[in-house]
Amino acid sequence: MSAEIVVVPHTHWDREWYEPFQRFRLRLVALLDEVLDTMEREPDYHFTLDGQLACVDDYLEVRPENRDRIAALVESGRLAVGPWQILLDEFLCSGENIVRNLELGMNRADKLGGAMPVGYLPDMFGHTAQMPQILRRAGLLHACVYRGVPSSVVTDAFAWVAPDGTALRTQYLPAGGYGNGAHLFEDPAHLPERAAEFTERMREWHGPEGALLAMYGTDHSAPVRGLPGMVADIGARMDTLSGYIGAYSGDVEGLPRVSGELRSHARANILPGVISVRAHVKQAMGRAERMVERYAEPLATLWGGDWPGRFLDMAWWRLVDASGHDSVTGCGVDDTAQQVAARIAEAEHLGQAVRDMVTARLSAAVPSDGVLVVNPTPATRRGVVLVDVAGRDPLVDPTGARVPAQTLEYAPTLLLDAEMDPATALTFIHGTELYGQHITGWSVDDGTLTFTVARESATAFNVAQLRGALDGVTRVRIVAEARRTVAALVETPPLGRTSIRPASGASSAVSAPVVGVRAEERALDNGLLRVEVAADGTLALTGADGITLTGAGRIVDGGDVGDTYNYAPPAEDRIVSDPVSVELTPVCSGPLVAAFDVRRTYRWPAAGQGIEGTPEIPAAARTEATEDIVVDTRVELRAGEPYVRLHVSFDNRCSDHRVRLHVPLPTRAAASHAEGQFAVVTRGLSSEGGCGEEPLPTFPASGWVAAGGVAALLEHVTEYELVDDGAELALTLLRSVGYLSRNLHVMRPEPAGPQLPTPAAQSRGLRSVSLALMPYGESWAAVPPAAETFRHDLLAVPGTGDPSLALPPAASGLSVTGDGVVMTSLRVRDGRHELRVVAYSETPTNAIISGTFTQARHADLRGRPGDPIPVSSGTVHLPLRPWEIATIQLGN
Repeated sequence: MSAEIVVVPHTHWDREWYEPFQRFRLRLVALLDEVLDTMEREPDYHFTLDGQLACVDDYLEVRPENRDRIAALVESGRLAVGPWQILLDEFLCSGENIVRNLELGMNRADKLGGAMPVGYLPDMFGHTAQMPQILRRAGLLHACVYRGVPSSVVTDAFAWVAPDGTALRTQYLPAGGYGNGAHLFEDPAHLPERAAEFTERMREWHGPEGALLAMYGTDHSAPVRGLPGMVADIGARMDTLSGYIGAYSGDVEGLPRVSGELRSHARANILPGVISVRAHVKQAMGRAERMVERYAEPLATLWGGDWPGRFLDMAWWRLVDASGHDSVTGCGVDDTAQQVAARIAEAEHLGQAVRDMVTARLSAAVPSDGVLVVNPTPATRRGVVLVDVAGRDPLVDPTGARVPAQTLEYAPTLLLDAEMDPATALTFIHGTELYGQHITGWSVDDGTLTFTVARESATAFNVAQLRGALDGVTRVRIVAEARRTVAALVETPPLGRTSIRPASGASSAVSAPVVGVRAEERALDNGLLRVEVAADGTLALTGADGITLTGAGRIVDGGDVGDTYNYAPPAEDRIVSDPVSVELTPVCSGPLVAAFDVRRTYRWPAAGQGIEGTPEIPAAARTEATEDIVVDTRVELRAGEPYVRLHVSFDNRCSDHRVRLHVPLPTRAAASHAEGQFAVVTRGLSSEGGCGEEPLPTFPASGWVAAGGVAALLEHVTEYELVDDGAELALTLLRSVGYLSRNLHVMRPEPAGPQLPTPAAQSRGLRSVSLALMPYGESWAAVPPAAETFRHDLLAVPGTGDPSLALPPAASGLSVTGDGVVMTSLRVRDGRHELRVVAYSETPTNAIISGTFTQARHADLRGRPGDPIPVSSGTVHLPLRPWEIATIQLGN
């Protein structure tokens, strides 16, 4: 038999899943001990370590003495590692997270002898549209995939084409995926027959010529001793995955072409329910990524002094670790989910620490009665910011112009008034601090000791003098300075800063005219959007161009007897969409912010029953018992914003159900447009099936989804579906389930994992979601800029400088503009400012980048410099292809 089979021994290592990380790591250490011993004992042995450096890092933390052994095998070409740091879920993290994952894995693999030059994606639950461009811009010429490949692919190689036109040679793993050769050597007595069967099966995919790829391994598998001999016995050869794929040049000429994302159910399960399970973990991931990507890194780059690289590296380590395809997905046991959530929280805390370090540096130049305002977006922005200031004087900006403002709330001034032994009151004092503020003075009058306190104080406090004045005191009062929460409409330079402060005798002229928002009996209107609250608590929206939709925000609760991987309705479902009562409460009435609170009470079935299909209850259903669930929705409209903000919250006391927010569309839609990772993906009303898994047309949206004239602006990856033949958009707020996987599942023919209970995946307790709804015209082009401002609030920080200081002048950081141009990253790299932008455009466009730099050059996704770019007066005009991801480095 000729060497027409190439055997690739490997393991697919789920870092954490049905056991938490440390329990799996114990098994990993034993496996890699065996791999090293086997490979050193049998020099013909090759092994592919699942495309992720995390396996090596986790092992070497326990066995640091074996680093040189691993490096020697990598350098010899027999052990393939990388290029990823971790095998991610591509849809549940940001595009920037994908880039940092690849960057981290390739850089670390280089230190061991080099990364496997293949974008190995063996078990992800589908693939993002821009992955070919990402891999190519990192220097990789090949991808390798399993799930999500459409039925149009009938060969084991195809050209995968990104939206920008980048075509990457992609190895498909048919007929068993990454375990298509797992059973090849199970029965040594019948090796020739098994090899012949394998060859016949794979020739249908590969064609009559060329070697066939046999992936010999599966989940958490170890190498088999004596395997090189068995491989020789069937006339095959052993290699790594890169050794097999590297025989091809990367040329895609003549290969079938597949464009965009891979989310077909035709060949394998893609398990779409992971998008919506444990929604709070997805929310946390979105918050943490925004904090690091759009606040900490850009602000530290432009305003932070010394680069806090180590802190940001630690944040990215945790975000990348959390992005694993069994991690952020929420399809592991509860212990795993808890550990992932802690990792994400640490990343957010690290980002917050860096952000606060930078703003503390800036706020020192702002007088202590003022407020620093920072713009995290790369275009000049006039928006509402919430600030806390003293007194009742109007606000002014650094030019002295009056800033439009609206007082939302007055803070209490009387903090304590009680009969009390004054000696007890003295124990409350720590230095000058009292009740969280600082003592500005004290007095004793008619048996009452009165402290005056403020946020800051320059007054010396003599406790000994106070003790001598306490005779006859029986009552203690603490009075704070008058403070208020104010909504201020502030203009801020791109990625820049300004400041405001109260000023007596300020001019009545405002910095710029504003069209205010007003509240009527049941309506809010800001001139761009009118929002009316109906009797059932839903909303009617009318845009400035007359686009109207009614019934928006309808809450629909239905049963879900599925698992963490797939939604499943019970055989006898009970859908609840009508509230039993509705209350409307005005909150504020303008002119900058107007809001209502809408309280709807529902009776939701308490749980599912018959989930196991017992003889007593053969079909799954929902209980007759119900829970009264109060759903509160804050409906808020701000001046100048073409969208209405919604904050939905409820105490989930029910199990085995799915809660969705429905938005009827102004025009019936045949397709949706959703922001993904560096792209906007257009999807139809159906999803291709074929493997047995029910092809539900539920899809992920990262920052927004638009269809039929209305867009939903989102704070985190959210599952959506166009229902009723494209008449409505449904957004999943919550999916409550009780099993990791169910052996019997009406939407999936086989288990996706072990049937283990996951009570925490019921997500009981207080749950909340923030989003916005925006009518738009024929094109979604206006949606990305709106989503940018919705997701990235202006940052307000109290001034800490001398109160005698004047407000510092406003200052610009870096401006990035252009039709469809979106900034995704700004950081310091090798002494330069590295900026990444994406063209959200189907036609060529230009990014206009302005700052204080004098030099610019292209770079790839690994930061390696490319051709110089002309700079004129601190401005670059960067031509971009449709959907191009561009990285440039700026310096002086």
